[in-house]
Amino acid sequence: MVLGRNALWAGAVWCLASSAYADRASDGQLNLYYWQAPSILNPYLSGGSKDIEAASLILEPLVRYDETGAMVPWLVDDIPTLENGGVSSDLTTVTWRLTEGLLWSDGSPLTSEDIKFTWEYCTADGGGCAQFEKFGGITAIETPDAQTAVVRFEGPKPFPYSAFVGGLAPILQKAQFADCLGPRAPECSAENFAPIGTGPFVVEDFRPNDVVQLSANPNYRDPDKPAFANVLIKGGGNASTAGSAVLETGEFDYGWNLQLSPEVLTRMEAAGKGQVVSAFGTVVERIVLNLTDPSSTLGNERSTTAHPHPFLYDPAVREALSLAIDRQLLVEIGYGSAGRVTCNVLPAPAIYVSTANDACMTQDIAAAQALLEAAGWIDSDGDGVRDKDGVALRLQFQTSTNAVRQDFQVLIKQWWAEIGIDTQLRNIDASVFFGGDPGSPDTFQKFFADVQMFAGSFDGTDPEAYMSSWRCDKIPAPDNQWQGSNISRFCSADYDMLADTMRRTGAMQERAALAKTMNDALVGAFVLLPLVDRGRVSAHANSLGGVRINTWDTELWNAADWVRKDGN
Repeated sequence: MVLGRNALWAGAVWCLASSAYADRASDGQLNLYYWQAPSILNPYLSGGSKDIEAASLILEPLVRYDETGAMVPWLVDDIPTLENGGVSSDLTTVTWRLTEGLLWSDGSPLTSEDIKFTWEYCTADGGGCAQFEKFGGITAIETPDAQTAVVRFEGPKPFPYSAFVGGLAPILQKAQFADCLGPRAPECSAENFAPIGTGPFVVEDFRPNDVVQLSANPNYRDPDKPAFANVLIKGGGNASTAGSAVLETGEFDYGWNLQLSPEVLTRMEAAGKGQVVSAFGTVVERIVLNLTDPSSTLGNERSTTAHPHPFLYDPAVREALSLAIDRQLLVEIGYGSAGRVTCNVLPAPAIYVSTANDACMTQDIAAAQALLEAAGWIDSDGDGVRDKDGVALRLQFQTSTNAVRQDFQVLIKQWWAEIGIDTQLRNIDASVFFGGDPGSPDTFQKFFADVQMFAGSFDGTDPEAYMSSWRCDKIPAPDNQWQGSNISRFCSADYDMLADTMRRTGAMQERAALAKTMNDALVGAFVLLPLVDRGRVSAHANSLGGVRINTWDTELWNAADWVRKDGN
């Protein structure tokens, strides 16, 4: 679904009404609790949601997705289509026309050169762009005038709305990032920590993995917005601390990613200071298996494709790990009504959902044990751990520090012990685990462990770019600053061919069939183990108006419309 700018604003009646009593910077400070603190404010150098969320207050795409999944123009007046002539009849070009008069926060004009530069930045060799797949198939961008960018594709591109659409693919200012191409990208600390944007806020101070302080953008395109003069994004603590600060004590206005048990959230909400908001989208809690060897003895070749994993190369071991898990119990103890069992890495929209993997919904310890026996993994020395050819099934299982995830780890360790697999548990501070620092050994992209657990999703309602993230060329490695999206190090020429075919396919039913086939290839090979289809759960103070929780973009997508309610 595509909405024009007039339809968008006409439909947002509440937001229009709210701006009538909220002038720019008249509502004081907005306090956000992102307990997974941002580590960088450039979403092209991080795959972590916390970084993408924070950056979305500053950097903006040409088009966003609203809370219904509809595309809405943001920095353009209209979304190009075949009908309005913005998409060529042969589907090889899409023409974007910027809204007149848009300014960067430093007062300089936003132009088509910035659009072209953003593509050049993300596709530069050695840059390690985390959103590289968003720009797949683009061969050139022409800028016939300051307001117009013509994107050319290598062939017909039936869905041309990946680049510059959604919170993952915003526009960067060419003047600021011109000297940050390729390998220099992660070295540009000043630029990555304080990007100049077109969004409602500008960076005043940023302390990575701690606090972000922002102020209202004086050059924002709407003279009445944002209503808040300042924004504080606080990191640290945990989901419980964040939930309590919003729902019980009222110290904060918004608490993100409240990964807490239903009972805890209900108790907190009863204090009457705020309300829990949630919605289902594409978030899947999953276990990812490392197909490469994470041994520290390998030095710079650790967790690279130079060395296969000593036992996860065996599909029987991978399948046994999946069979041993009771996903329904995980949902019950971790999420209640905000979660549901899934056997797919692609859980939505409904047209893309496969039923081929539904067997994972039933735990089967006996089948897992039999599978390992048949594959020659036996307990040869009676220590309770299976082995084969001198290799024992001992693994390290890491995830971010989080009460729900630690509960999951304990249960999963127990189930894996029942099938003869010894598990060492490790948890890492979420700000570090999901950070984009290529020098840190503890990021989920580095994956210096055997298996790890985290949630992943995609923005918008079309999964083309998301499913392309498991291509061979998306594997994290030293030469791409460890920023690849293919965390499991899975590589299949057949899979890559499916991704290429989807890029050229327009018919919805055919696209759906391709997406299901790719999902089944990943899940069927047990390179990742989907666990829970998670609803996004956050909370906001009763005094905060304008929040429209969004699972298709960032949760802060419409922060320019947030206001302090009268009488609070």
